[in-house]
Amino acid sequence: MDWDDQRLGRHLKLRDLNILLTAARCGSMGKAGAQLGVSQPAISKAIADLERTLGVRLLDRCPQGVEPTIFARALLDRGLVAFDELRQAVKHIETLADPAAGELRIGAAVRLATGFVIAVLDRLSRRHPGVVFHLMAADAGTMFRTLTERKVDLVVLDMFGSAAEEHMNAEVLYDEVQFVVAGAQNPWIRRRKVELADLMNEPWTLPPPDTLVGAIVAEAFIAHGLGIPRTTIITTTTPVRTALLASGRFLTMVHESVLTFPVENPAFKRLPIQLPTTRRPVGIITLKNRTLTPVAQLFIDCAREVAKVLTKKI
Repeated sequence: MDWDDQRLGRHLKLRDLNILLTAARCGSMGKAGAQLGVSQPAISKAIADLERTLGVRLLDRCPQGVEPTIFARALLDRGLVAFDELRQAVKHIETLADPAAGELRIGAAVRLATGFVIAVLDRLSRRHPGVVFHLMAADAGTMFRTLTERKVDLVVLDMFGSAAEEHMNAEVLYDEVQFVVAGAQNPWIRRRKVELADLMNEPWTLPPPDTLVGAIVAEAFIAHGLGIPRTTIITTTTPVRTALLASGRFLTMVHESVLTFPVENPAFKRLPIQLPTTRRPVGIITLKNRTLTPVAQLFIDCAREVAKVLTKKI
């Protein structure tokens, strides 16, 4: 069947697509009706009309309720994009009507969310106090998936390898290295000259060696002709590792942005050890063919400004 714009507009309605999407998510006609505030017969009729129009079954009935067929999934995959673009258009209109208002959904790696991204949001919220920011922090894999599902408008991540996929745009903001740091009470911070080899028998807290960041840390020791030190506490979360430094016992490695943003942290200090092999780019990733709202563009512009601070320091 050849569908032109006129026939699409006459036979496929956003309301019916929304009903199908809700039923698929809820896994039940009744639950979908309750969520949308319409009767179950109305839900069934809308989906039956869609099935008749398209000539395929969209939902399979099962003991647990309903589940989408491959035809429904194909329709909903594209439908999600349509709904998202419509939502973006409405946001764009709202922002054009009131440039000082709007919302932005941001995803970021945990360490960047608690440092660099917070610095950007602090600066941007002062300039535009009417804007609401939603910040989600998780691992890179989760953030890529969240961006693909259009649950966030952009993500700020370490750019490992090619980083972005074919359907994504990536812009490098700055390169940063890691440093060895110790708590304010640790005696090593009073030493003017320290070698990495001097610290091999100290208690360390480091990321797991089978993670991307852990591999970079391991590479730093290997570059100094050393093996991996015995790690007392292994964790992927940077805030946990930096919190452990307060005891004055532990050492760890953190990125430059952790030392810089949002302010210089008095709880721990960097040791005078250079780790050039740890240099990696940090950037913003967005979806291709997705219109950025004015607020998203404001964030990107502000991120470029804040990144200059690190560019000058590194």
